[in-house]
Parts: sequence; structure tokens; C-alpha cells
Amino acid sequence: MFKSFFLDKKWALWSILGSAIILLVTWYKVMLDVQINEWFGGFYNMIQQALTTPGSVTFAEYLEPCLVFAKIAAIYIVVAVLLEFFVKHYVFRWRTAMNEYYMANWDQLRHIEGAAQRVQEDTMRFARIMETLGVAFIRSIMTLAAFLPILWGLSEHITELPWIGPVDQALVYIAIISAASGTLLLAVVGIKLPGLEFNNQRVEAAYRKELVLGEDHEDRAEPATIKELFSNVRKNYYRLYKHYMYFDVAKWSYIQFTVIVPYIALGPTIVSGAVTLGILQRIVAAFSKVENSFQFLVHSWSTIVELISIYKRLSAFESQLTDKNVVDDSPLNQVQSET
Repeated sequence: MFKSFFLDKKWALWSILGSAIILLVTWYKVMLDVQINEWFGGFYNMIQQALTTPGSVTFAEYLEPCLVFAKIAAIYIVVAVLLEFFVKHYVFRWRTAMNEYYMANWDQLRHIEGAAQRVQEDTMRFARIMETLGVAFIRSIMTLAAFLPILWGLSEHITELPWIGPVDQALVYIAIISAASGTLLLAVVGIKLPGLEFNNQRVEAAYRKELVLGEDHEDRAEPATIKELFSNVRKNYYRLYKHYMYFDVAKWSYIQFTVIVPYIALGPTIVSGAVTLGILQRIVAAFSKVENSFQFLVHSWSTIVELISIYKRLSAFESQLTDKNVVDDSPLNQVQSET
């Protein structure tokens, strides 16, 4: 799953240089987010001034920051589109490397249940999910590195917390506690999901294999056999739906509740008029960025569950390859063998 792409000189340009490009461009996008956060502070202060003192802000003065935002947004759109385009090619190269490795050892793998599906579908899904989670995780780390100091500084404007009183850098601690509690909650509630997803892939593979064999052999894919195999598929999906139902209840309840958390924490500060509208917007935006970064597992849990099931399938697949029988034609391995 990994060495076929990251330890093969054939793919070094994509695996090493490509990964570096993704990291750098992702960091640049985070810096654009920081610029937008700063822009909101000044813009909302202008709005507050215009609403409280009519005529103090001209239309030209009002339009100027709007044009600045349009410039930042245009750059962000171009960067985001180009990064998505590049990442799609990056993922397909990773899938190609895995495909070539498995096909080079096909004689040892062809007898395994669902071998064709694992080579064709699981490699595609594995590379795609790894890219999705990898970029999301990196972005969370970079966003945290960029916005945590900002939130730390803005927390100086917080006079006190409701029911608690004054706490230094209070919003930073609230973001950490909120994210940690949500992560723990969903980890406990969704503990059964990886096993169910893995079993789901197994029953789907058995059903698909019988249908494929039925295309070439009249004695396969009989109605009774198909009915039994599809019954297994149906039962597993129904179990999966049941467990996802209470998982989704916990997930969406938590996510919706966290929307109001910063406003509750800022309650005493707002009612005392200790901050302007612009600073308030910057605090809320920075808090959301930091909290979302800490909530990476919360927002990605369903995808992680799917990745775990695919990883287990491909791990079982690769376990059939003994070291002495593995065929690996990569230049790096050839050099190591000669050495």
C-alpha cells in the first residue's frame, strides 16, 4: 500500500516532490485564511461605525475593503482549483503504483476471495481516502499552527467566562475541551463501525463474485444462491444503518451544540460592551478555526471507519505475499538486491 509508491524510484517525482507541493500549497491556503480573518475584523468595525454614526463612512470607503476581499478570494479560488487538479493526478499515480505491484504478484493473489475487487476497487478507494484524510489532517495542523496564536492573543479581550469568572486565554482551553469531549464521544459511540464496514465489504465481494461467475457459467449465480448472498448483504447493511443512526445522532447533536459555544463563552464580554463588532467576529472566526482543527477526528470519523475496513482487506491481501516469492521490479529494490 505504501512502499509501492513511496519507496519506488519510478514514482519518486510524484511521491516526494508531489507531497512537498501539496504541503506548501496547503500552507499558502491557510495563510489566505489568516488574511481573510484579519479582513473581517476591519470590515465589521467599519460596519459598526457606519451604523452607529450615519454618514461617517462614504460608499467609496465602504467599497474599498470589498475589492480587497475579492482579490484574496480570487487568488484562493485559483489556488484551490489547481491544488485539487494536482491532487487527483497524485492519487491516480498512487493507485497505479499499487496496481502494478499487485499485478506483478497476481499468481499468488488470484485465488484470494475478492482478489479482483481488491486490486480494482480497494486500491482506488484506499488512495482516494488517504489523500482526503491526509490533506485534511495536514490542513488541520497548519490551521492550528496559524490560528492558535491569533486566538491566544484575542483571548486577552475576554473579561470573564460565565459561571466561572476571569480565566487567562479562556477560549483556547474551551476549544481544546470541546474538541476532546466530542472526539471521545464519537470514538465510544462508533466503536463497532469499523468491523461492520469490513464485514460489509466481505459480503459485497461474495455477492459480486457469484454474479461475475454467472456471466460465464450457467451453473453459477442460481436464484437460490443469489437470494442467500443478497440476504447477507441486506442484513449487514441494515445493521450498519442502525449503528450509524445513533452515531449520527451523537455527531450532529455535538456539532450543532458547538456552534453556540463561543457565543456563550463570550456572553459576559458582549453584554459589557468590552469588544467591538470587528474584534468579536475575529474572535469567533479564530475560535472556529482552532476548534475545527482539534475536531479533525470528529469530522473525519466516518471516512476513517471506511479507511480502516479497506486497510484490513488490503493487509489481509498482502499477507499472502511471502518475502521470498514477492516480485518487485522497482529500480530501488533492484539496487538494494544487487547491493
